[in-house]
Amino acid sequence: MNPADLGLPVDVPSTALFTDHYELTMLQAALASGTADRRSVFEVFTRRLPEGRRYGVLSGTGRVLDAVENFRFDGAVLEFLRERAVVDDRTLDWLASYRFSGDIWGYPEGEVYFPGSPVLRVEGSFAECVLLETVILSILNHDSAIAAAASRMSSAAGGRPLIEMGARRTHELAAVASARAAYVGGFTSTSDLAAGFRYGIPTVGTSAHAFTLLHDDERGAFTAQVASLGNGTTLLVDTYDVAEAVRTAVEVAGTGLGAVRIDSGDLLLVAHRVRQQLDELGATETRIVVTSDLDEYAIASLAAAPVDAYGVGTQLVTGSGHPTCSMVYKLVARAASADVKAPLVSVAKKSSGGKTSVGGRKWAARRVDADGVAEAEVIGTGPVPAALADTQLLVQLVKGGEVVARESLETARDRHREALAGLPLSATQLSRGEAVIPTEYA
Repeated sequence: MNPADLGLPVDVPSTALFTDHYELTMLQAALASGTADRRSVFEVFTRRLPEGRRYGVLSGTGRVLDAVENFRFDGAVLEFLRERAVVDDRTLDWLASYRFSGDIWGYPEGEVYFPGSPVLRVEGSFAECVLLETVILSILNHDSAIAAAASRMSSAAGGRPLIEMGARRTHELAAVASARAAYVGGFTSTSDLAAGFRYGIPTVGTSAHAFTLLHDDERGAFTAQVASLGNGTTLLVDTYDVAEAVRTAVEVAGTGLGAVRIDSGDLLLVAHRVRQQLDELGATETRIVVTSDLDEYAIASLAAAPVDAYGVGTQLVTGSGHPTCSMVYKLVARAASADVKAPLVSVAKKSSGGKTSVGGRKWAARRVDADGVAEAEVIGTGPVPAALADTQLLVQLVKGGEVVARESLETARDRHREALAGLPLSATQLSRGEAVIPTEYA
């Protein structure tokens, strides 16, 4: 069964209105001027990484492909545009049969990127490409920000499992996308059932403080939970007194208790005390899970603590202080005329204030040293140097309007792990610094 076929709120049948008003008014003006059919090349890139970040993580590519496929102007949408007089009748007629028929190339999902990296390249007529700007940026800016935060947290966790649990801290649909991006970035599970249903991500969860407070005492709550879920469950032990709760938990569940969760207090100190207490009670295999507004720095500070897993919410779904990647979608080349044989002309924005762009249809490759470690992101136009031919980064995602590179989340997740392993070791440092490798223009 494909969850998308059920028309659930986690899927949107049409993405056509996930765009800005001016995309349509540009279309109308281009149709009127005769420039709408000019062959064009748009690229997505970021001019800089968020402050202190050493690398970016591309996520959301699969969702972009879904969005492009579902970018359709049905009767209700067209009537809305007509009633609001957003565009004229000629433009409405053009939109009624809109189907993206061009090509899309990009970094595969899970790959790392750097300033200037052309993470997505959209080619087709100006008219069909310009309409996709907003929805593409909306997806990539959000998902890549979450994936980058997840990647840093995963590195800080040093192989310990990470649970995504931020659904109550963001928009309900953003929560699903966040869980997906976190999984690409290295998280192992989510608390959000919609994400599990839509994307197959493992889901976990047992109980909250409310369940303990529902009962007359912790013993009653623990007894009810163990009776229902078995002694392999995770018991929340910080509602009242942690030491007393741990003692009661082991008495109720036995030394085979699966795990205890700590959600408050000095986590480093409490984790050590709980580990010692569990061991003294004979529950040497009982795991310790910590939550409580964690970020990558808090996780790193617990590296020496006897913690077995982390649950992360708010800081993850807000990008750990950087909720966007500041990616932009810029026209970098367009045909000299509407003639299909007209050559492409490089175009670029030259304004002041750091908002410039580099013209030309670009390729990208990652140069590595003798040990196979990345040493530069090389970006250029024209022929690709022979020495870089085998390290090119862009792959074709859409050909003639048809998706040709859809892949599983597991593939993207594995790719990110491999891409991160190919960077210099300093990439995973949490201390502030510049991009771990430079961007060079050939």
